[in-house]
Amino acid sequence: MKMIGYEWRLREVMAAAGMFSTSKLIPELRDRGVHLSQSQVYRLVTEKPERLNLHVLAALLDIFHCSADDLVRSVELGKPAARTGTDGPVEGGTADFLRERNLRPKRARITPDDAS
Repeated sequence: MKMIGYEWRLREVMAAAGMFSTSKLIPELRDRGVHLSQSQVYRLVTEKPERLNLHVLAALLDIFHCSADDLVRSVELGKPAARTGTDGPVEGGTADFLRERNLRPKRARITPDDAS
Protein backbone atom coordinates (compact mmCIF):
# COMPACT_ATOMS: atom_id res chain seq x y z
CA MET A 1 0.00 0.00 0.00
CA LYS A 2 1.31 3.44 -0.93
CA MET A 3 0.75 6.41 1.41
CA ILE A 4 0.04 9.76 -0.28
CA GLY A 5 0.14 13.17 1.36
CA TYR A 6 0.21 16.72 0.13
CA GLU A 7 2.31 19.85 0.32
CA TRP A 8 0.55 23.22 0.75
CA ARG A 9 2.46 25.90 -1.18
CA LEU A 10 0.41 29.09 -0.68
CA ARG A 11 3.30 30.94 0.98
CA GLU A 12 5.58 30.18 -1.98
CA VAL A 13 2.92 31.23 -4.50
CA MET A 14 2.39 34.48 -2.59
CA ALA A 15 6.13 35.20 -2.53
CA ALA A 16 6.43 34.52 -6.26
CA ALA A 17 3.66 37.09 -6.80
CA GLY A 18 5.48 39.64 -4.60
CA MET A 19 3.03 39.36 -1.69
CA PHE A 20 4.96 38.88 1.54
CA SER A 21 2.35 39.83 4.13
CA THR A 22 -0.70 37.78 5.02
CA SER A 23 -2.65 40.97 5.76
CA LYS A 24 -2.38 41.98 2.07
CA LEU A 25 -4.31 38.84 1.16
CA ILE A 26 -7.40 39.84 3.20
CA PRO A 27 -8.69 42.61 0.86
CA GLU A 28 -7.94 40.48 -2.20
CA LEU A 29 -10.07 37.68 -0.79
CA ARG A 30 -12.79 40.14 0.28
CA ASP A 31 -12.97 41.54 -3.28
CA ARG A 32 -13.86 38.00 -4.37
CA GLY A 33 -16.55 37.50 -1.74
CA VAL A 34 -14.44 35.55 0.76
CA HIS A 35 -14.54 37.04 4.25
CA LEU A 36 -11.90 35.60 6.56
CA SER A 37 -10.46 37.08 9.74
CA GLN A 38 -6.80 38.04 9.98
CA SER A 39 -6.04 34.95 12.09
CA GLN A 40 -7.84 32.66 9.61
CA VAL A 41 -5.83 34.06 6.71
CA TYR A 42 -2.62 33.74 8.72
CA ARG A 43 -3.37 30.05 9.42
CA LEU A 44 -4.32 29.50 5.78
CA VAL A 45 -0.93 30.80 4.68
CA THR A 46 1.32 29.34 7.39
CA GLU A 47 -0.29 25.96 8.10
CA LYS A 48 -1.27 23.01 5.94
CA PRO A 49 -5.09 23.02 5.83
CA GLU A 50 -6.92 19.74 6.38
CA ARG A 51 -10.11 21.13 4.80
CA LEU A 52 -10.46 23.95 2.31
CA ASN A 53 -13.61 25.68 1.15
CA LEU A 54 -13.81 25.61 -2.66
CA HIS A 55 -14.78 29.31 -2.74
CA VAL A 56 -11.52 30.09 -0.93
CA LEU A 57 -9.57 27.88 -3.34
CA ALA A 58 -11.21 29.50 -6.38
CA ALA A 59 -10.43 32.97 -4.98
CA LEU A 60 -6.77 32.04 -4.39
CA LEU A 61 -6.47 30.67 -7.93
CA ASP A 62 -7.94 33.91 -9.29
CA ILE A 63 -5.78 36.19 -7.11
CA PHE A 64 -2.52 34.50 -8.08
CA HIS A 65 -3.51 33.46 -11.64
CA CYS A 66 -2.37 29.94 -10.91
CA SER A 67 -3.73 26.40 -10.98
CA ALA A 68 -4.53 24.06 -8.11
CA ASP A 69 -1.32 22.18 -8.99
CA ASP A 70 0.63 25.30 -8.04
CA LEU A 71 -0.98 25.44 -4.59
CA VAL A 72 -1.16 21.74 -3.74
CA ARG A 73 1.38 19.09 -4.63
CA SER A 74 0.90 15.44 -3.83
CA VAL A 75 3.86 13.74 -2.19
CA GLU A 76 4.50 10.09 -1.52
CA LEU A 77 4.90 9.46 2.19
CA GLY A 78 6.45 6.04 1.71
CA LYS A 79 5.34 2.76 3.17
CA PRO A 80 2.98 2.57 6.13
CA ALA A 81 4.60 2.49 9.55
CA ALA A 82 6.02 -0.81 10.70
CA ARG A 83 3.78 -2.97 12.81
CA THR A 84 4.14 -2.75 16.57
CA GLY A 85 4.09 -5.56 19.08
CA THR A 86 0.53 -4.64 20.00
CA ASP A 87 -1.01 -5.68 16.70
CA GLY A 88 -0.24 -9.39 16.73
CA PRO A 89 2.80 -11.57 16.22
CA VAL A 90 5.29 -10.69 13.54
CA GLU A 91 7.37 -13.35 11.87
CA GLY A 92 10.99 -12.98 12.93
CA GLY A 93 10.04 -11.09 16.11
CA THR A 94 11.43 -11.53 19.63
CA ALA A 95 9.19 -14.51 20.42
CA ASP A 96 10.50 -16.38 17.36
CA PHE A 97 14.09 -15.53 18.33
CA LEU A 98 13.61 -16.94 21.84
CA ARG A 99 11.77 -20.04 20.61
CA GLU A 100 14.54 -20.85 18.08
CA ARG A 101 17.18 -20.81 20.80
CA ASN A 102 14.97 -22.69 23.26
CA LEU A 103 15.21 -19.77 25.64
CA ARG A 104 12.50 -18.92 28.11
CA PRO A 105 12.27 -15.87 30.30
CA LYS A 106 12.92 -16.49 34.00
CA ARG A 107 9.68 -16.76 35.98
CA ALA A 108 9.15 -13.94 38.45
CA ARG A 109 8.76 -14.90 42.10
CA ILE A 110 6.51 -12.77 44.23
CA THR A 111 7.06 -13.06 47.94
CA PRO A 112 5.23 -11.34 50.77
CA ASP A 113 6.98 -8.33 52.26
CA ASP A 114 8.51 -9.18 55.68
CA ALA A 115 8.26 -5.56 56.84
CA SER A 116 4.64 -5.92 58.09
